[in-house]
Amino acid sequence: MAKLTKNQKAAREKVDSTKEYALEEASSLVKEISYTKFDSSVDLDIRLGVDPKKADQMVRGVVTLPHGTGKDLTVLVLCTPDKEQEAKDAGADYVGLDDYIKKIEGGWTDVDVIITMPTVMAKVGRLGRVLGPRGLMPNPKSGTVTLEVGKAVQDIKAGKIDFKVDKFGIIHVSVGKASFSPEKITENIQEMLQTVAKLKPASAKGTYFRTINISSTMSPSITIDKQSISGLKS
Repeated sequence: MAKLTKNQKAAREKVDSTKEYALEEASSLVKEISYTKFDSSVDLDIRLGVDPKKADQMVRGVVTLPHGTGKDLTVLVLCTPDKEQEAKDAGADYVGLDDYIKKIEGGWTDVDVIITMPTVMAKVGRLGRVLGPRGLMPNPKSGTVTLEVGKAVQDIKAGKIDFKVDKFGIIHVSVGKASFSPEKITENIQEMLQTVAKLKPASAKGTYFRTINISSTMSPSITIDKQSISGLKS
C-alpha cells in the first residue's frame, strides 16, 4: 500500500468518513481538502437504485450547470460548408468535415466534444469504432447532432454536459473547480441532482438516490446528506 503524503494525511483528517455532510458544508470542505498545485476538478458521484442492464432503467441526459464546469472544452464541428461560419462564430475550435473525418480515421481524437448535423451522419457514423469507446460519438439525445450547430457550440462552451449512468449504476460528472466559491459548487450540484431526479425511470423501485459523494482531484470522498438538498426526493 502506497504511503500517504503529508497533504493526503491532512486532507483525510478533515473528513469524517462515517458522517453525512450537508450540501453547503460539503461544498466548503471539498475546497479545504484540495491540495494539488493545479486547480482541481470537483467531481460528483451519484449512486442510483437502477439496473442499467435494463433498457428502461438507463438514466441519461444533459444539464447546463449555472456556473459551468470551469473547463475550457475543445469542440469540433463536423458540418457542411454553409454551416462552417456559424460554428466558427459560436466559438468552435475546429470546423470542417472530410479532412477531419480522415484525421479521426487515422486516430486523431484530441477534442472534448464533437458536434455534427443529421445530414452528414452517414459519413460520421463510420467513425463509431474510434469515437464510441472514447465517449465522443455525437448523439441526438445529447444535443450534439443538430442543425443548430452554433447554438450547440455555445451551450457546450457555457457548461452543458452530457451524462449517463455506468454499468454499476453510478453517474460520474465534474461540477466545477476547487477555485469556485462554495456557493457556486452548491448551485451546480443542486442543478445536476434536480435534473437526475426528473429522469427517474418509472420502473425503478425502492430508493432512487442511494449515495451522493463529492471529491476533488486526489482528495478523499465526502458523503452528502440527501436530506440537506431542497426538493430532492429519494
